[in-house]
Amino acid sequence: MSSAKSQLRKAVASRKTKETEIRVEIDLDGNGAAAIETGIGFFDHLLENLVAFSRFDLRLRAKGDLEVDAHHTVEDTGIVLGEALRQALGGREQIGRLGHCSIPFDETLVCVSLDISGRPYFHFSCPKSLTFEAVDFLRAFAHHAMITLSVEVRRGENDHHIIEAIFKGLGDSLRQAVRRDPRIEGVLSTK
Repeated sequence: MSSAKSQLRKAVASRKTKETEIRVEIDLDGNGAAAIETGIGFFDHLLENLVAFSRFDLRLRAKGDLEVDAHHTVEDTGIVLGEALRQALGGREQIGRLGHCSIPFDETLVCVSLDISGRPYFHFSCPKSLTFEAVDFLRAFAHHAMITLSVEVRRGENDHHIIEAIFKGLGDSLRQAVRRDPRIEGVLSTK
């Protein structure tokens, strides 16, 4: 059995600043088990959706300066989760790389596409401004995971529906992209 096939795709990442202290444990070959505590109930709910749709196992604990606002906690969680994903993927051997899905949620339709390319890029398109720092999380996650991530909100009026659809779509797209394919030798690339 090759080392890529037998490699455990798990990682631990952490970050401590004046504003936050975050620790993430991730298992890409899990069953969708989540133990998440950020101090921000809605954010915990979003991350639980991401885990349910990715099928990763995730333990995440974040402490932040919530007396100021949620921004540092949300953005720094994106940084640490992105680093953990990148570490767990190792050299990205035998993965399909690409993921895409469209998520309807009541009046909302969100499309999420990603490439685990090693080239960070983030694109976000939404017909309205959102009240939660989801964009800061997504940008930090994409850059630190070293992925190309595109999120397009095709329609939506309710912020909760839009943001929840984004996190579900991110989870499902990641599930597709990290799936191993034994027919792929090394990293899937034409270069």
